[in-house]
Amino acid sequence: MATSKGANTYNRLNWEEADFPVLCQTCLGDNPYIRMTKEKFGKECKICSRPFTVFRWCPGSRMRFKKTEVCQTCSKQKNVCQTCLLDLEFGLPVQVRDYALNLKDEIPKSEVNREYYSQNMEREIANADGSQPFGALGKAPTPGDLLMKLARTTPYYKRNRPHICSFWVKGECKRGEECPYRHEKPTDPDDPLADQNIKDRYYGANDPVADKLLRRASAMPKLETPEDKTITTLYVGNLGEKITEKELKDHFYQYGEIRSITLLTKQQCAFIQFTTRQAAELAAEKAFNKLILSGRRLTIKWGRSQAKISTNTSKDTEMKNLEPVPGLPEALPAPPEELANNYFNLPATPSILPPAPPLPPPGNAMPPYPPPLAMMQGPPPLGLGFSLPPPPPPMHFMRQRSVSIRPPPVAMPPGLRPPGSYPPPPPQPPSSEPAASTSSEDSSTQAKPAIHYPSQDPQRMGSSGAATKS
Repeated sequence: MATSKGANTYNRLNWEEADFPVLCQTCLGDNPYIRMTKEKFGKECKICSRPFTVFRWCPGSRMRFKKTEVCQTCSKQKNVCQTCLLDLEFGLPVQVRDYALNLKDEIPKSEVNREYYSQNMEREIANADGSQPFGALGKAPTPGDLLMKLARTTPYYKRNRPHICSFWVKGECKRGEECPYRHEKPTDPDDPLADQNIKDRYYGANDPVADKLLRRASAMPKLETPEDKTITTLYVGNLGEKITEKELKDHFYQYGEIRSITLLTKQQCAFIQFTTRQAAELAAEKAFNKLILSGRRLTIKWGRSQAKISTNTSKDTEMKNLEPVPGLPEALPAPPEELANNYFNLPATPSILPPAPPLPPPGNAMPPYPPPLAMMQGPPPLGLGFSLPPPPPPMHFMRQRSVSIRPPPVAMPPGLRPPGSYPPPPPQPPSSEPAASTSSEDSSTQAKPAIHYPSQDPQRMGSSGAATKS
């Protein structure tokens, strides 16, 4: 049982005839003067397959011609535009609107049932004034927060642009700038938005545009209600300088009784405390990302309890393991144990002391003494029981005396000589003079002063005893 235009005259009274289409602001375009063409029963509706009056027009300059795709009966059942099939009030796909309002599709999809349902809807539409939507949508509750966030409030004329020129994609377009189609690169064919269906859009099933909007809605920030039931304060930010305390009170008083309002002019924020928790939750739900006063969108957040604030301030004083800032060098490693107290990172000084002498047996425990000088070669080392050498004389004393100061000679045991000393003089040959003279020489030699330094020895200089006498 067909109801199309080519099927004789069966049920021809149900064919639709209209004087003006049901369109949204975007499809009408920005041009206030539109020339439309009307063709009675020009095409079949793509939903119910009934012939209807087709309208065709151009939304504006450099735009493509558009026409109606579904009949007015199907359009009014879902409250959608006859051309784009988007909701007339919110500008959203049917799937998104029904999901936000918790509506279920009641339109039958079989041919006989759909025809019967359409006839009943036409009878209901004829008896109504047309100010309210029909069917399940007319009985829907008030739009929720999700629907208000996703709603499109301004027209989107970019949707009326012409299609892409297929000849330009192939490199064969010869019209140039006079071509009425777009010379742009086409979208990816694997993109889900490139495959859209009118019936899926109308019935609200498997719509790629609706899936994209729902994913965007799930990623939107949400105002989480604190678990502490004693919190009844809301933070209101981005006030500016023009918003007064009276304006805030007039707006928030509709949600419940207000205990106090604290307005901070310099910080451009305010704290509104309600008497009950229910009033605070209602105000947060109604005003979050939707409150606009004096042309400014206000920021709504929950306040914090005083107990948590004091706890957080005490924790801030303690050390926190914060995440490192990307791009900055990491913390330096701790110094090794051998350089823990070495602030100049100097290498360890090797020890100059000889190994310690072995300890005596436990029965004859005696304190360790330094070795005797007879067993030492050279000056005694420091740190073995000997005191440090005397400090040098002051500078003024060294200027007065030109003679170099030397430490007193150390008494050495026989058979040893101090390091750096000259060898003893060689023995003199025996003299040929008589013994008397020798005795006199011995007496004169004994009367001479003792020789303290090798440089005072006349024999060392090469002189003889006879030359010294004369």
